[in-house]
Amino acid sequence: MDQIFCSRNKYYRNPVGAVEEGTSVHFRIKVPLYLNCSKAHLIVIDESRNSKRDNYTMLWGGTADECEIWECDFAPNKMGLYWYTFQLDTGDGIRYLVRDFGSNSRIDYNIIYSWQLTCYKKGFKTPDWMPGGVMYQIFPDRFYFSGENKRAGREDRQYHKSWDEIPEWRPNRDGIITNTDFFEGDLKGITQKLDYLQDLGVTCVYLNPIFEAYSNHRYDTASYEDIDPLLGNEEDFKTLCAEAKKRGIRVVNDGVFSHTGSDSKYFNRSGRYKTLGAFNSKDSPYFSWYDFNNWPYGYNSWWGFDTLPNTREDDPGYNEYINGENGIIRKWIKVGNSGWRLDVADELPDVFIENLRKAVKAENDQAIVIGEVWEDASNKESYGSRRRFLLGDQLDTVMNYPFRSAILEYLRGIDAYHIMEGILCILENYPRPVIRNLMNFVTTHDTERAITLLAGEPLNGRGREFQFNTKMNDDERAYGIRLMKLAAGLQFTLPGFPCVYYGDEAGVEGYKDPFNRSTYPWGRENKELLEWHKILGKLRKENSCFNDGEFKDTFCKNNIMSYVRYDDKFRILCLFNAGYDECKAPVPYEFTMGDIIVSTHENLKVENKEIVMPGLSCVFIKCEA
Repeated sequence: MDQIFCSRNKYYRNPVGAVEEGTSVHFRIKVPLYLNCSKAHLIVIDESRNSKRDNYTMLWGGTADECEIWECDFAPNKMGLYWYTFQLDTGDGIRYLVRDFGSNSRIDYNIIYSWQLTCYKKGFKTPDWMPGGVMYQIFPDRFYFSGENKRAGREDRQYHKSWDEIPEWRPNRDGIITNTDFFEGDLKGITQKLDYLQDLGVTCVYLNPIFEAYSNHRYDTASYEDIDPLLGNEEDFKTLCAEAKKRGIRVVNDGVFSHTGSDSKYFNRSGRYKTLGAFNSKDSPYFSWYDFNNWPYGYNSWWGFDTLPNTREDDPGYNEYINGENGIIRKWIKVGNSGWRLDVADELPDVFIENLRKAVKAENDQAIVIGEVWEDASNKESYGSRRRFLLGDQLDTVMNYPFRSAILEYLRGIDAYHIMEGILCILENYPRPVIRNLMNFVTTHDTERAITLLAGEPLNGRGREFQFNTKMNDDERAYGIRLMKLAAGLQFTLPGFPCVYYGDEAGVEGYKDPFNRSTYPWGRENKELLEWHKILGKLRKENSCFNDGEFKDTFCKNNIMSYVRYDDKFRILCLFNAGYDECKAPVPYEFTMGDIIVSTHENLKVENKEIVMPGLSCVFIKCEA
């Protein structure tokens, strides 16, 4: 017997997925005849109306396959989240149709699990330039040094003598980790490597913070108005953006607005700046930006780090400084950037993000706003409320941590069936304008390098001493390279926009910060992995179905995962075997005469609607739509 209801099947719910305001959604359920159902209702809980519960009478639509068909229409008229189930009046009393695994359904005595319906703002649009491209994340100090000495200014920094050294990981003599060792990578260095990025297929560069700061990571902003002198100056950034644009590459900045550095012109705890900081005087123009409980030493800070005092984003002065007509957001778009990635977006108030979006779009409606959110951003709760990140007034898209988890878990042995469920859940909950620009990655500056996580000795909570002393042996590296090719294959072909963390394409390993932030190994790259990333970049560029195409899972079981990306021109079957052993994978009929356009292994052939997949392999088969 068919499912009673499945939210991802157009027969039961049309359209599927998130919908615009005012879109009429048709619901259909197939209730077994033996239940003797006399009435059926669609139950909708509207979060935008304080979770008010509405019942919609379903109409009887005849019988089929020993089932009764009941159906109705519902049109959400206000953006927000709606939760729905079905009530059945049966011969044995009231029963409920509730959500089961895989967005399917089961009958229960109580409403336990509901389906989510995301309703987003009518007319919500996101930038057109991201889909189909490739993003590249750069930690500026560690990518490339132009050779230009810019050390003048501060004497409390450590400069590495060799580009190949390990980042400093030991606490100083006071037991404090300062993150003040520098390799002197700079903006001119990035500009000099634009041809490399273009050859890799990169169309967007995301830069970790580049504004003046004390540390090498620069998340402790000292001045939003100035480029950190070690990186260069405003003219260098303008040149980078202009030269990148000539090559079809956009630049996105990291915006860190939930906190500043204590050693900044705004707070000025160290007294380094001539300005009157909030720490120095209650008469400071910046005093209202911070939340003091016992001035000057008692103040709220980011996760308890006293070097990172939290800002009050609801302060009118701070909001104007960041989001105003002459504010920071618009300033750097005017200089040349194409948008912002918002650090810890879930720690920024809704109103602040909405104001930021207005500032971005007022300056350039094609500039992007990306949020750092680690969970499902459609139903994320923080600070006691449901967030509105993806409804059309805040973010264009988010960093796709759920897909990262799915990719890495699949390659570490979790059944493909369960992995695909996580992927489909995100695709069901997120608005289409968001999905097309999802930032898909396997490593960031906040995570272990993917190759280490997949093939290195497990960290198991061990500290920096272990991380410093532990490197992959030759066998582990060879295994890791094979897994990274599969990871990149998934990353580049799932819905969204792949983001390569600098050095992942070269086989850079490393555990947690600072070992995941080593320098790019120029001249020592893993050629096999680097070439594979170039192939995948070309694959995306030449096939429009990876631009904003549809997605359909075809076979997911044990170590085999396959799905189809398609549009009105072409269809591409993406097949993966994450297991050690060779096995046969089913191939849908329409692909049996298709062309194998990219694969990790040679001489693969489709025979009898199957393809023999070697262990740790992937293949992409193309046919006309």
